[in-house]
Amino acid sequence: QVQLVESGGGSVQAGGSLRLSCVVSGDISSVNCMGWFRRAPGEERGGVASIDTGGGTTYYADSVKGRFTISQDNALNTVYLQMNSLKPEDSDMYYCAASRLVCGGYYSLTTRQQYNSWGQGTQVTVSS
Repeated sequence: QVQLVESGGGSVQAGGSLRLSCVVSGDISSVNCMGWFRRAPGEERGGVASIDTGGGTTYYADSVKGRFTISQDNALNTVYLQMNSLKPEDSDMYYCAASRLVCGGYYSLTTRQQYNSWGQGTQVTVSS
């Protein structure tokens, strides 16, 4: 079993930056894909970015390409989401998720069911 703890959320003005962190513990060797998702109240979680933990291949939603970067630090068992040029529409609760399956391309951003572990979320608020 894998446990995930997110941090790094907060309030920023439009154009600002935040870095989210997701610390992974437990059966880390079982994780092959990590993803970041976000959800506004009343909506479904949507994939933002994902990374194949073995090869480091990354995938991004079109809405964040060029602004967000997902990365991993294997020594710290941590996955990051660097968010730059933030917009008010990026305001959401952000969740990290772990999957035993490899990401499988952009499928990993649209299929929440492939992820078997989720964090509690961290709130990001961007003001205009």
